Amino acid sequence: KGSNMTKSTGILDKTLSRGKQEVNLSTFAVMYSEIIRYAQKRVSTDTELHDRLATYGKFVGERMLDVIYLRERGYKRETKLLPTLMFIKGPVWKNLFNKEADKLERSNDDQKTYLLIENNPIVNTFISIPKDKPHLNCAAFVAGIIEAMLTSCNFPCRVSAHWHNGTTYMIQFEDSVIARENALVSNQ
Repeated sequence: KGSNMTKSTGILDKTLSRGKQEVNLSTFAVMYSEIIRYAQKRVSTDTELHDRLATYGKFVGERMLDVIYLRERGYKRETKLLPTLMFIKGPVWKNLFNKEADKLERSNDDQKTYLLIENNPIVNTFISIPKDKPHLNCAAFVAGIIEAMLTSCNFPCRVSAHWHNGTTYMIQFEDSVIARENALVSNQ
C-alpha cells in the first residue's frame, strides 16, 4: 500500500545557501545588551571588557566566515589583501548588518594599518555609555569578528574599535602580510 505520510526535512537536511534569515532588531538589541551585561559582570576594567567582547566576536567571526563565503562566492577565497578587505566591507557587512560599511581607508602614516569606518554602527545604537567611561566602545565585539575573519583568511592582524567618525575599526596587519602583498605585486 502507498503511504500518505510526507517526509519532513530536518534542519540538517536543508542547504546553507537557501537565502538569509534576518533577525528582528529588537531581538538583536536585547540579545546584544545581555552579552554586554554578561561580559561586564566578569571584568573589572574597560580594557578587559573590550578584550572580552572581542573574544566573543572572534567566536562568531570564525563560524560565520565559511557560511558567508559559501553564500557569496561558492567557497572561492581571495588571496590578496585589498579584495579580502573589500569582501569584509561589502558582503560580510551586508550579511551581518544588512548594509555595507561606510568607508575603507589605508592609513597615510603606516602601510600596515587600514581603517574600516561605520558612521552609525547598529551595535552601539542601543548602548548607553556612562559619562565616566568615554572610551568604552562596545563595537569591540565587531572588531573581534573582523579580526577572526581576516586571520582565518591568512591575513593575521589585530583589530580594535575606536570612537572616530562614528566607530572606526583599526586593522593592523602583521609585517608578514604586507611583505607577502609586496612580493605578489613585484612578481606581476
